[in-house]
Amino acid sequence: MAHPASYRPKTGEIPTTPGVYRFRDPHGRVIYVGKAKNLRSRLNSYFANPAGLLPKTHAMVHAASSVEWTVVGSELESLQLEYTWIKEFKPRFNVVFRDDKTYPYLAVTMGEKFPRVQVMRGERKKGTRYFGPYTAGAIRETMDTLLRVFPVRSCSAGVFKRAQASGRPCLLGYIDKCSAPCVGRVTPDEHRLLAEDFCSFMGGEAKRFINRLEKDMAAAVAELDYERAAGLRDDIIALRKVFERNAVVLAEDTDADIFALHDDELEASVQVFHVRGGRVRGQRGWVVEKVEDATTPELIEHLLQQVYGEDSEVQGRIPREVLVPEVPSNQEELAEWLGGLRGAKVDIRVPQRGDKAALMSTVRENAEQALKLHKTRRAGDITVRSLALQELQEALELPVPLLRIECFDISHVQGTNVVASMVVVEDGLPKKSDYRKFSITGPAAADDTAAMHDVLTRRFRHYLNDKAAQVPVSGEVVNPLQAKPKAGTEEPPSDPTAPAPKAKFAYPPNLVVVDGGQPQVNAAARALAELGIEDVYVVGLAKRLEEVWLPDSDFPVILPRTSQGLYLLQRIRDEAHRFAITFHRQKRGKAMTVSALDGVPGLGEAKRKALVAHFGSLKKIKAATVEELTSAKGIGPALAAAVVQHLGSGEDAGEGSPAINMTTGEILES
Repeated sequence: MAHPASYRPKTGEIPTTPGVYRFRDPHGRVIYVGKAKNLRSRLNSYFANPAGLLPKTHAMVHAASSVEWTVVGSELESLQLEYTWIKEFKPRFNVVFRDDKTYPYLAVTMGEKFPRVQVMRGERKKGTRYFGPYTAGAIRETMDTLLRVFPVRSCSAGVFKRAQASGRPCLLGYIDKCSAPCVGRVTPDEHRLLAEDFCSFMGGEAKRFINRLEKDMAAAVAELDYERAAGLRDDIIALRKVFERNAVVLAEDTDADIFALHDDELEASVQVFHVRGGRVRGQRGWVVEKVEDATTPELIEHLLQQVYGEDSEVQGRIPREVLVPEVPSNQEELAEWLGGLRGAKVDIRVPQRGDKAALMSTVRENAEQALKLHKTRRAGDITVRSLALQELQEALELPVPLLRIECFDISHVQGTNVVASMVVVEDGLPKKSDYRKFSITGPAAADDTAAMHDVLTRRFRHYLNDKAAQVPVSGEVVNPLQAKPKAGTEEPPSDPTAPAPKAKFAYPPNLVVVDGGQPQVNAAARALAELGIEDVYVVGLAKRLEEVWLPDSDFPVILPRTSQGLYLLQRIRDEAHRFAITFHRQKRGKAMTVSALDGVPGLGEAKRKALVAHFGSLKKIKAATVEELTSAKGIGPALAAAVVQHLGSGEDAGEGSPAINMTTGEILES
């Protein structure tokens, strides 16, 4: 850990204008982003008396090794740039609001060709409209009722494809709860209009649809079409049933988002009620770890930035009023920013009395209950993870906390199709975005120790290359929002807000775990030593007795069977094994499929598939002339001649040999 004095900039070098600053760790990763009206005053507060800082700020300045800043023209620009950098770098010491995923949402996948209505939990997906949350029983009842009026597809992709192939719709198509686009009863455009009407109704436009159905029913009665009128009557009853579930809480012309917050020393819970047309149309919740020492106004500022800045669909539905428990810092700049996103004025204020203040109390009570529920569910997990990491650190006598652990495993069948996996755990939780796969060929595939040495060498050579490519500039003063090309040059100055190239291996682990005993551990340690890496520790976990081996040690470390540290190592090892086996099976499956077209110079997989799709079989390809072969997509005269020559000579496959799956014996082409 670096002392703040080692990288403190000179006071005279720091400007007194508004700006945004970034703290970086020794590996160049941004760990905190902040903004200030006066950069000199704010940055000096971090360095004047580090010992007197609050605990989390103290940890941040000691984890950092450099600080840099960017001058901007106004506080509004600093707000925009701060949000851009937090979204890009995801700093570990900044507040990040995570969605509360306790309740299910009614979702419409508008990004698909045939939108689908379904119940969804978990992470939000791009191109999908969400409504809710609801209780589990209510959401099924609502969906079942609305599909009567808006028969949008609700089946899975597998059911949809089977219906397309068979030419017969599923049961919902027969009972008129699906318009059956799978068999062409409606066109894709007609089906999308149904989905848009569904979303409009759920978005608060219920009266428009009810009034339209009432007019259609009256017209049907006038034409003495009583059967159709009865059906429309039942549709109206169904829509009213859904519509009346949401009680009117405010005046009918009120559109507002009402936020409330409840926090303690470590975490904060936020709830929001989305009120449209005086009715509560939706509710969302977040729980955030207070990794930075932020006040309530600062938390609210970060909350509004993330809620309205990240989701383009939310931006299109920003209401006239945003009601909050306390006035956020930079209230005027926030209102101006939100107004720009909405295209009209947005009022951010604190309700003092009346119905809005009463509803705020209800939202605050929801936030309090959500935090209690979160702590009840998470307390055990957090405690166990912390205990496991602490036990492991003490048992291995490591001088650094195990913030990041990487585990490597080798997979093959009798030395063929050798692959390796790398899985990553940060703070005791898997980080799947950092998982990596390696293919191993040549002398490195001779045995497990050579393969392990090769993989560790490649992984940490990438780390050294990425580290060398990152050259953070401390104290660079530039206004990215007003930058202009320098005189006499054609290229504009670099824009600090532009996304930096992502380095895949730039962040090293504290501990490397290899699947195996002493030979694998020594091979891994030798690879690190050859690269000059001394601050990464290596252990191995042998399967037979679950022994933990250290480099150049004659005896293993035996952890108690009830140790949480051993359990963590086992879970990491098993995950690495699963990931390696999956990749090995994929590679082995590809290797076991051979074709007479393999080995044609210049004929890759895509062109090979195009050729087979065009002619239908290998037999027809063999019978085709050069001119006929060029009619296939991507096949030129030279490539067509190479195909004719290859097939004519029977090279690699033998005369008339079809493509065969060597695992099952299935003939793939005839």
